[in-house]
Amino acid sequence: MSIVVTSALTMSLGACQQAQRENPLLQESTAPFGAPDFSKIQTSDYLPAFETAIQQTRDEIAAIVDNPDSATFENTILAYEESGKVLDRVSRVFFALVEADKTPELGEIEKKVQPMLTDLENEIMFNKQLFERVKQDYDREYASLQGEDQKLLEETYKEFVRKGALLSDDKMERMKAINKRISDLQTEWGDMLPDATNDAVVWVEKKEDLAGLSEADIAQCQKDAENLGKKAPYAIVIVNTTQQAILASLDNRELRKKVFEASVHRADGTGKYNTFALVSEIARLRAEQAEIMGYPNYAAYSLEKTMAKTPENVYAFLKNLISQYSPKADAETKAIEDFARKTQGPDFQLQPYDRFYYSAKMKKELLNVSDDEVKPYFNVDSVLINGVFYAAYRAYGLTFKLRDDIPLYHPDMKAFEVVDKDGKTKALFYTDYFRRPTKRGGAWMDGFQKQSRQWNQIPVIFNVCNSAKAPEGQPSLLTWDEVTTMFHEFGHALHGILSDCQYNRLSGTSVARDFVEMPSQFNESFASIPEVFDHYARHCETGEPMPADLKERMLQSINFQTAYALGENLAATCVDLAWHMLASKDVPAADKAADFETEALRQIGLLNEQIPPRYHTSYFNHVWGGGYAAGYYSYLWTEVLAVNIADVFAKRGALDPATGQDFRDKILSRGNTGDLMQMFTDFTGMQQPDASSLLKARGL
Repeated sequence: MSIVVTSALTMSLGACQQAQRENPLLQESTAPFGAPDFSKIQTSDYLPAFETAIQQTRDEIAAIVDNPDSATFENTILAYEESGKVLDRVSRVFFALVEADKTPELGEIEKKVQPMLTDLENEIMFNKQLFERVKQDYDREYASLQGEDQKLLEETYKEFVRKGALLSDDKMERMKAINKRISDLQTEWGDMLPDATNDAVVWVEKKEDLAGLSEADIAQCQKDAENLGKKAPYAIVIVNTTQQAILASLDNRELRKKVFEASVHRADGTGKYNTFALVSEIARLRAEQAEIMGYPNYAAYSLEKTMAKTPENVYAFLKNLISQYSPKADAETKAIEDFARKTQGPDFQLQPYDRFYYSAKMKKELLNVSDDEVKPYFNVDSVLINGVFYAAYRAYGLTFKLRDDIPLYHPDMKAFEVVDKDGKTKALFYTDYFRRPTKRGGAWMDGFQKQSRQWNQIPVIFNVCNSAKAPEGQPSLLTWDEVTTMFHEFGHALHGILSDCQYNRLSGTSVARDFVEMPSQFNESFASIPEVFDHYARHCETGEPMPADLKERMLQSINFQTAYALGENLAATCVDLAWHMLASKDVPAADKAADFETEALRQIGLLNEQIPPRYHTSYFNHVWGGGYAAGYYSYLWTEVLAVNIADVFAKRGALDPATGQDFRDKILSRGNTGDLMQMFTDFTGMQQPDASSLLKARGL
């Protein structure tokens, strides 16, 4: 009896202490620069923080609506900009962890929170009294406002209109229901796809089956097996893309096939998981959204707010690339198959799981270079400090100071204070580069807070990748693709770090999808600039720079057989567009989804067994779980912009500080405060992007 009483008393005291404890998510952080204090945040804090922040946002919106004074920029648009500040903080922290370190507990909270957030967005976007005030001020003050004030008013008004503020009551109610259902489906997608990818792991019993892999890669397979429950001594994990880099080294053809098939079929129903029901319903609901808004399909609705403007413009751009790419792709495939037949016999039929393997051997023979030879020179720490940060120092005058006093959400993270050339702190930047089962696939940038002069806050930005972490005591080495990924994501980070805008809503990366990828694509160019490359490409054991002959061969190999990379991107882009060009009545059912993809690729001329889409429909997270619906083309579109900008840098001096400052002033600092094409023109002097340089830059 006494034990029960004592336990009850202890529980009562614990509950009391919990009730008295202030929720750190609802307070201004006392950590440096307003960074989230992960030393104080507990999982149990998130749900009550959301509940409080959502109610606070409702109260702030009600105060705008109930204001008896006529609508003005200050009492309506600025008040709307100020609303939801606490909710923004809570959401940014929570969803950063959901993406990068999603525990089952966070997953359960997400299922509760997403409907709450969708309901709130519906309440705000379909609040007729609120929109009436926004419209009154838009009609009255738009012409007289200037600069960021005018842009904020324009973006606020257009956001309400695009979400359906001008719809009839019955259409508003249907749009609310669609929004809520899509939110639920995307949460389900976010749960299923990582599980499917983790479940697709290929288990290997014998070390000899891993012949062709380096000892470091074999050790990584052993470590991955231990992390995933050790059902076998070795594990080959599946990454988010269709092709798997490990296939370039595996001698065992049957194992190559097994890995490729595991990747392709991770979520199409041949195994434990099937996402096609989610895909079909999301596509149909998006098409219905567009129809309610008066558009023929979701692509037309979505693209209206981009640089491309219409699906027709996107298809014209893509078809021009396809026509130039296709002969080169066929020649590349034939060359690889002919090379393989020299050792495998004249009847050998190249399969998609063979392509990387024989391409790597062909590259080794022709250029005498392989991933295993160059990886020791790509230590992740050197790439970051001596490459990514060094380029940012040379071009923009930024320096990076490691901060050991910043609370982190995972031990693999690091935090750096970003100091500008005037000596002032510009931002806080986190890295989280290593894969783990709780992290979704891919690589991305986001922020715990955006830059805003109005909110008196500096940007707190993070990059997340999925590189393999070496076993304890060994250096973590990268492939060239992973090196460029680090530079790519840091380009996004710079867009946030160097932002200098008044308003949170307009700052940093708050731009159209077919512009937002430009700074990141451009930043990749720094990876191969000789002065930068020589600074970071140093042997992980000796510290010696990469020998000149190996460097020459390695840089030549960057554009070796690049038709594949372009083709997989074109195919994924066209799959995305095909789904979003459909009327709601034409969206295929789940059991026809795979056939629909095949036929869409056939019609556009990209059905090629040797060059499958970078993402098949069933695991295309950008489209079904992310924000790239009808927008995956933006990677190619912005690559054109990036190549044009890189040409300007090359002409003026690739690391010229004056050119870097010009790029800062005219693009990186400006967020969404002006016309995006005009920003491009202001920097390059070009009235329109020049797409002809894309294939040349890719070595095609």
